[in-house]
Amino acid sequence: MNAPATTELPVVVIGAGPIGLAAAAHLLDRGIEPLVLEAGPTAGTAVRDWAHVRLFSTWNEVVDPAAEKLLTPTGWTPPDPAAYPSGGDWSELYLQPLADALGDRIRFGATVTGVSRAGRDRVVDAGREQQPFVVHIVHADGHEGRSPARAVIDASGTWATPSPAGGDGLPALGEKAAAGKITYRVPDLKDPAVRARYAGKRTAVIGSGASAFTALASLAGLARADDGAGTKTLWILRRGIVGSTFGGGEADQLPARGALGLAAKAAVENGHADAVTGFRTEAIDRDADGRPVLVGEDGRRLEAADEVVVLTGFRPDLSFLGELRLGLDERLQAPVALAPLIDPNQHSCGTVYPHGHRELSHPEPGFYLVGTKSYGRAPTFLAMTGYEQVRSVAAAIAGDLESADRVELTLPETGVCGGAGLFDAPGTQEADGGGCCAPAPQSVRLAAPAAVGDAAGQAPAGGCCGS
Repeated sequence: MNAPATTELPVVVIGAGPIGLAAAAHLLDRGIEPLVLEAGPTAGTAVRDWAHVRLFSTWNEVVDPAAEKLLTPTGWTPPDPAAYPSGGDWSELYLQPLADALGDRIRFGATVTGVSRAGRDRVVDAGREQQPFVVHIVHADGHEGRSPARAVIDASGTWATPSPAGGDGLPALGEKAAAGKITYRVPDLKDPAVRARYAGKRTAVIGSGASAFTALASLAGLARADDGAGTKTLWILRRGIVGSTFGGGEADQLPARGALGLAAKAAVENGHADAVTGFRTEAIDRDADGRPVLVGEDGRRLEAADEVVVLTGFRPDLSFLGELRLGLDERLQAPVALAPLIDPNQHSCGTVYPHGHRELSHPEPGFYLVGTKSYGRAPTFLAMTGYEQVRSVAAAIAGDLESADRVELTLPETGVCGGAGLFDAPGTQEADGGGCCAPAPQSVRLAAPAAVGDAAGQAPAGGCCGS
């Protein structure tokens, strides 16, 4: 590991979300002092942004063991392990108490602007590994600072960098100009102002993952409500609708995620949403009334929408890591050794194996990407995976490679989920024998469901699978 001269320094953890706080707990359990730097004003700042969304993982699956060990002496009472928390529950009942237990080891309002080696830019070889890391910070009041570190764990997530609507990975032409009519988050329809924005309106939802399912189910619930007459959703998919489109359904070992997919399916089957398949957005024009009009790469122009909800996944912000020597996969922007295990062209959530410090390491010893950021653009992340990551990384930093190399997690089978890779190319076949090929672009209405209720507007979401 790092040279003895740096061992008295803290390990800097970037981000006070679920995985960053778990990393701090595991470090403390190893007798290593963490310093957690959080850009937001509270623990779980990003999670609080989707406080209205319910997870499809139970409390038992989203509480880290080392964190619980730290919390128990404080008198913390674990929530019902079989219940499904919302983002707000997760923040208030777990993340905030955990942050309180960590105390002044967390600095809020601390935005990391750069990470390097002391006195060494990325070009310099001489004595590089003997130098501590140096983390540059801008605090909430504007003053700048530097913190030395023996190691750095980047758990800053991807929430701040959502993917755009454009089918080529770039913002669609006119997307920025139409920003006032676009959101990149699942709308909180319990908020009266937000509800009024979508009630009785035509909303285009772009995306095919759990977030899109949540939006479809929520908007369907609004359409059924007394104040939602006339609410209509247009669901935009870059691929076709096949058996796997709505996830694992009743076969999913995370039942709430299966229910979420079925709720989205019901929204289409019951006429609250129309699906447009094989549509890759190239431009967002405006009609005479200023409403967004989606234009496909094939030249099709869809009927104008009042609002657009873009839920095409997230991507990592690597801008402040430019002076480190990272080993990232050229497609996923995930660590090279991890990428083959999570590649959505090959894997669903149920075939991603638990992994640890070796898959998360880089040519820069002592630096680790963990949590959703470690997955780059892959959409298959689960909180349980992140907790196992930081357990292994903390053990490695402590020099306990036997523990670091030991797999201590069994993931549930999680149905089908994928990103936006080759799996949605015409002619691609799925492992179960079903075709993933997108038919000619068209608007479709599915067949009647078999015993699927339409009342799943509150179906749990989150934790895995985007795009």
